[in-house]
Amino acid sequence: MIRGLMTDEQWAIFAPFLTTPSEGGGRPPPIDHRRTLDGIFWILRTGAPWRDLPAEFGNWNSVWRQFRRWCESGVWDVTLQTLADSGGKLDMLQMLDSTTIRASLCCRRKRGIHGQALGRSRGGFTTKVHLRCNALGLPIGVVLTEGEAHDVTAYDALMEQRDSDPGAMLADKGYDSDAIRDDLRDRGTVPEVPTKRNRTVLYSVSKQVYALRSRVECCIGHLKEQRRIATRYDKLATTFLGFVLLGCIRLWHRFVHRA
Repeated sequence: MIRGLMTDEQWAIFAPFLTTPSEGGGRPPPIDHRRTLDGIFWILRTGAPWRDLPAEFGNWNSVWRQFRRWCESGVWDVTLQTLADSGGKLDMLQMLDSTTIRASLCCRRKRGIHGQALGRSRGGFTTKVHLRCNALGLPIGVVLTEGEAHDVTAYDALMEQRDSDPGAMLADKGYDSDAIRDDLRDRGTVPEVPTKRNRTVLYSVSKQVYALRSRVECCIGHLKEQRRIATRYDKLATTFLGFVLLGCIRLWHRFVHRA
């Protein structure tokens, strides 16, 4: 018996998005989507190569091909945004943060990495994952950039992913930018962002509110428990982003079931 298989409640979250018949009609493909998704989650959790996928999940190449099709279709983005919509008033407080993911040697040796969110930073060849979370620290937006990219470069893309302006936005000093502060104020949002020491004008933050930013850091910690996210093995940005989005979706399971 393989550990970590989805429960019926967890599968119920994915089923509406993965089992919808095609617009062209016709006979549905002979694929057990639940078993395929369990195989993908096994790869996500263990970080193993696709060829090591247990036979219980089916042919590894078929599972990999289906995963690539799902990533290119954008189904993971739609699923995450649908879950984010269920958060309701949790969007009134949001947080921004990022983490650097080191790329494996096999990923670095592959050609054609330009434009695949891979770059060089102090940690070596890396990718940076930018997150936007709600008041519970549940992810509602994800953006990938090169590892050397500054945090502020992903701000616009994160804000465009979801049209829900919060009452307050928590972020660390990496987001201390006049442009970001002005944009948040234009949205009616209070920027709870500490200022750098070298700034002429210093802004204060509410210590009680800012302490809640630890939740986005916990979110990053939970994501990195998945070995396929803790280290990047995928050359294509769409594939790695698919794993990150799946990790984010799994963090929503507990909230959805409790609600």
